[in-house]
Amino acid sequence: MDYDSLDALAMADLVRRGEVAPDHFVKEAKARIAALNPSLNAVVHHFPDETSYATEGPFAGVPLLLKDTGVPLKDMPITSGTRLHQDVVSSADSTMGTRLRQAGFAFLGRTNTPELALSFTTEGTFYGPARNPWDLTRTPGGSSGGAAAAVAAGIMPMTQCSDGAGSIRVPAAHCGVFGLKPSRGRNPFGPAIVETVGGMGTLHAISRSVRDSAAMLDVTHGADIGDPWGPPTMEGSFLDAVSRPPRSLKIGMEVTGDADCRAAVEAASALCEKLGHKVELAAPNYDRDAVSRAWLTIAAVNIARGTRNLAKAKNIADPLALLEPVNAEWVKMGEGLSGTDYLGAIDALHQSSRAMGRYFSDYDIYLSPTTAEVAPKLGHLSGVGLGVKEFFQRFWNHAPLTAVFNASGCPAMSVPLYWTEAGIPVGVHFGAAFGAEALLFSLAGQLEAASPWAMRRPKLSA
Repeated sequence: MDYDSLDALAMADLVRRGEVAPDHFVKEAKARIAALNPSLNAVVHHFPDETSYATEGPFAGVPLLLKDTGVPLKDMPITSGTRLHQDVVSSADSTMGTRLRQAGFAFLGRTNTPELALSFTTEGTFYGPARNPWDLTRTPGGSSGGAAAAVAAGIMPMTQCSDGAGSIRVPAAHCGVFGLKPSRGRNPFGPAIVETVGGMGTLHAISRSVRDSAAMLDVTHGADIGDPWGPPTMEGSFLDAVSRPPRSLKIGMEVTGDADCRAAVEAASALCEKLGHKVELAAPNYDRDAVSRAWLTIAAVNIARGTRNLAKAKNIADPLALLEPVNAEWVKMGEGLSGTDYLGAIDALHQSSRAMGRYFSDYDIYLSPTTAEVAPKLGHLSGVGLGVKEFFQRFWNHAPLTAVFNASGCPAMSVPLYWTEAGIPVGVHFGAAFGAEALLFSLAGQLEAASPWAMRRPKLSA
């Protein structure tokens, strides 16, 4: 059977029916990591072999890479792309880790992420840059850059990821794969913590097929014990939504960015209209500068607190010396902010929730480019030699429309519907109201059927 033609659900079906050995796909994934990772630098931790592999469950025997932040596993490293965390080993599984394990996944390792997951390019100085399999001189995006590169190159059908400003969707856009960010609270961060980046952080996946993403959300979603909030309860399954075409949708569209990104949105608009949806120019009315300032403030306070807490626990006298200079400056910025500053930033997030709620009272879907530019050459988005404000401005300008979905808590996805004349993928962004992941999956399934992308592979692919 052809590994490249199978998504994760198809692999698991073969394992459950006994048509392949429980470790069949694990062995193939490991061989591909060995063959392709020297070029991609997508995988930075390799876990020990498991003693046995699942033969039951929706993802029985399916290999999975976890991002190097966000989902702790007992006795496994999780270093967040930084030498500050280089000897951190988790003492227990997170709730997400437990749910993924119970679904049948076989954990193989962790993927490359920029230091502290604070960039839209994966070019940390500790592990070095991850590379885009469509063009090894370009970034695969960030902060889930290694994860997206691994899926695009055919190492495995899906990877676990996280998204605090666009970190699932931006790499998916640059690597020509599918990435959905769920609603705030849909997937739990427990039991050790409740939220990350003021509630803007979310956990999910990057995949080649839409149905894999939906099926994973089916097994991971749901409040953890003691979670203080969550989105509306899902009726039915996300997987069922993929095969259920949506009704005729009212779509508001924003066309911006470079020529290729604009062309991608216009092509997606034409496809949506062909499928029976109504598309018109209409962007949500929220204070974009306020959301940008709020994100910078909340991230600064969070990384400052996290850095100092870790330093205290590990008795590190000068933790900033172990960080990249731009992130050390970000910590200092956070330590100079007041409680009033932080509360004002949180209020800006809440204001964006109100604005997006009003928008989605009029429109079912918001269509835009995922990024404002095609995947740039390595170095363009790197923080090396930059102060934090200049670095952050480049970061924000690269994908100025994704973070409002983190700020507001609404779900959004990047769909691979366009490639440039040079063969570089360009993602198209679709957002929906809080709790409306099923609508996004329904639309994504329809788009995937109308304009399939699964067999579009970079030359580097295995």
